[in-house]
Amino acid sequence: MSGSRALNLPGYAVFAGILSAAGLPIYIHAPKFYADNYAVSLGALGTILFALRLLDLVQDPTFGWLTEKLRDVRGLAVATAAVVMGSGMIGLFAVAPPVAPGLWFAITLTMVFSAFSFLTITFYARGVAKAGDLGERGHLRLARWRETGGLLGICVASVLPTAFAALGLPEFAAFSLVFAALCLVAVFLMRQEWRGGIAVQSQGFGVILRDSITRKLLLVALANAAPVAVTSTLFLFFVESRLQAPGWEGPLLLLFFLAAAGSAPFWSRLAERVGPKRTLMGAMVAAIIAFSFALTLREGDTFAFAMICLASGATLGADLTLLPAIFSQRMERIAPNASEGFSLWSFAQKFTLAFAAVALLPLLGAVGFETGKENSAQALWTLSLLYALVPCILKLIALALLWATRLEE
Repeated sequence: MSGSRALNLPGYAVFAGILSAAGLPIYIHAPKFYADNYAVSLGALGTILFALRLLDLVQDPTFGWLTEKLRDVRGLAVATAAVVMGSGMIGLFAVAPPVAPGLWFAITLTMVFSAFSFLTITFYARGVAKAGDLGERGHLRLARWRETGGLLGICVASVLPTAFAALGLPEFAAFSLVFAALCLVAVFLMRQEWRGGIAVQSQGFGVILRDSITRKLLLVALANAAPVAVTSTLFLFFVESRLQAPGWEGPLLLLFFLAAAGSAPFWSRLAERVGPKRTLMGAMVAAIIAFSFALTLREGDTFAFAMICLASGATLGADLTLLPAIFSQRMERIAPNASEGFSLWSFAQKFTLAFAAVALLPLLGAVGFETGKENSAQALWTLSLLYALVPCILKLIALALLWATRLEE
């Protein structure tokens, strides 16, 4: 644990915060932003998001291979990807589309998604080696800093657009500029971490996919990311149309992610006492119970929804802290390079968001749902079913898969 790099856990927290802050506007705000401002249909947006995720079938495994090949210039590669990600965010929100809005949405999202994928894979693969430097329980210790930083990044990303709007600034344009600047700050803070870094030669995808525990963990990651994908895709529509509470989106998001950030250290310490798997399963049961009440909400139930955000956000802290730590620990055992492993992990996490977009947004459009307008009882009930019931069913599937996975605690 000696040396300057071993003391740079705050740098990991800031870098994770930037990566998480990239995800929030992309998955939650961007579809509604383009639907409201450029009249791009929900069906078209869902199709674009799904098509971009199909790109990951090739892209993420390639990035897992690429981060290994670029080991000698990894710092430069990370800095380049950060610039691409920041530029893509500016293009998405701060630049009026110079071509058809749907096409511009696809181009700028490709920039953000691709850079985000490369950075995430490289960052988490480096974390496997870093955890080894931190001694016993190093994976949980690193996860506590990294995932708490990520959740705080989401909190900042959720409140900044509202704050800029209150100041009379173009909310998402201003956010994108600040985000790009913070990308450079994060790169600076992590500049020492990429030197040397991962010293183990790549073992390829075969050793990872042949391991039965790793395959099960990837299935758990896929199933467990699905509920968050559904709620992220539909959150703004649910608050605006089902609760009839426009303007409360920012505060409710902030409450949700603050609860997650505040709970992450608790879940990490509890896992050190009773084991990560047992802790995570308990949190998943609590999440299902808490979120099931969202199905009963109607117009004006904003306070009740805030309590659900508080409870379900607290359980999310366990998901985001413990699952990556469990997977990292497995990678350290079977594939210490971890680049390919986290490329598969990244794909599993993001594919659910694409599937949610392509399945849910056109379905809402098919029942006549329109953003920002008065909707029929059938459309609103469909929205409630998709937002509240579907995630609970998916979470039950993830819980069953985790229960069936034997882990060395």
